[in-house]
Amino acid sequence: MDSIVVTGNGPLKGKISITGAKNACLALMPVTLLTEEPVTLTNAPILSDIKTADALLSSLGTEVTFLNGGRVLVLSSHNLQSSHADYDIVRKMRASNLVLGPLLARTGEAVVSLPGGCAIGARPMDLHIGALESLGASIELKEGYLHAKSKGRLKAGTFTMRMASVGATENFIMAATLANGTSILENAAKEPEIVDLVKCLRSMGAQIQGEGSSRIEIQGVEALNGTTHPVVVDRIELGTYMIAPAIAGGEVDLIGGQKELLGAFWGCLQRTGLDISETSNCIKVKKVDDLIKPVDVKTEVFPGFATDLQAQFMALMCLADGTSYLEETLFENRFMHAPELMRMGAKIDVQGGVAKVQGVSSLKGAPVMATDLRASVSLILAGLAAEGETKVARVYHLDRGYENLVGKLSDVGANIKRISD
Repeated sequence: MDSIVVTGNGPLKGKISITGAKNACLALMPVTLLTEEPVTLTNAPILSDIKTADALLSSLGTEVTFLNGGRVLVLSSHNLQSSHADYDIVRKMRASNLVLGPLLARTGEAVVSLPGGCAIGARPMDLHIGALESLGASIELKEGYLHAKSKGRLKAGTFTMRMASVGATENFIMAATLANGTSILENAAKEPEIVDLVKCLRSMGAQIQGEGSSRIEIQGVEALNGTTHPVVVDRIELGTYMIAPAIAGGEVDLIGGQKELLGAFWGCLQRTGLDISETSNCIKVKKVDDLIKPVDVKTEVFPGFATDLQAQFMALMCLADGTSYLEETLFENRFMHAPELMRMGAKIDVQGGVAKVQGVSSLKGAPVMATDLRASVSLILAGLAAEGETKVARVYHLDRGYENLVGKLSDVGANIKRISD
């Protein structure tokens, strides 16, 4: 099993290109199920989760072709052979549940295993079920599988989500594109990945209004065309690499970065004392003050502070000049990185959904273990600023969400390498 070894090496300098968003690409790939024509996705990230989505779609009869080293995906579902998403594939990744809505809309039935993914608490499927039932589907749980059916074409409906779930919003939108009539989703999620999904669907002939707001309206159409669509850049990768010079010092340009993708994170990071600016093609990040100011954050749905950047921000706050409070409101069990950071000398007290982080003057390299995708990268960020060597074990988590992290950080001066134990 591989590990990553990082040694504190002083300030970073250079450019990092931000790749296409994993979470956007995983929502875009099932769009192929809605049409018999080819769908081409450009700027795709090269990650293990994309391979899992490929395996899932292929098992349904989709032809998936990787071009340009995996950067371009061509998907064709003209000859679907199954509507059964098997447990052995779905258990590896939660986003596998995004085939539920498209399969139901296209074929009138779907059998999808309850999903897997990172172990970050109970992430129930009830919102997905309620959203699709509002479109006329009947869904029941049998032996770990959701069995969904519709009598003929899905019918337009209105659904109000009790919480703004990204996945349930995506499933509702995709299913409603082929429903009969006008469907409305209230309290919809507003994430950039949803805006990107709607852009793609609209280019296929879907009639959708309101993406990026809490109310989305979908006028169903008879059929969708194929399309070519560029995957939006990854705001979580962007935020992660913005923290790198904040914690290690230096100046880094994030090519492809856009302020509008970051929501509250931009202001929170700025308040730590970092100099951040946006140009036409990148975000520039420069550490101008040796002292890191403590900043309290509370994770919220977009445009609030992203839960997927909480662990990375905690690593930064470990070195702040004072005490900060990080409140996690979206998932339980999402402070599993705290004990590992404490092995490096951090002072963190977790009480329920709130972590109190008392900044220290320095961190010390140590052997640590990744517990999930974002936790693993927070330990690497801490290692950039630590004295001595930090060895992060179980980095297979990292391969699910960060493409060529070692190469990208090495290019800006980090002392980092991947080893096989």
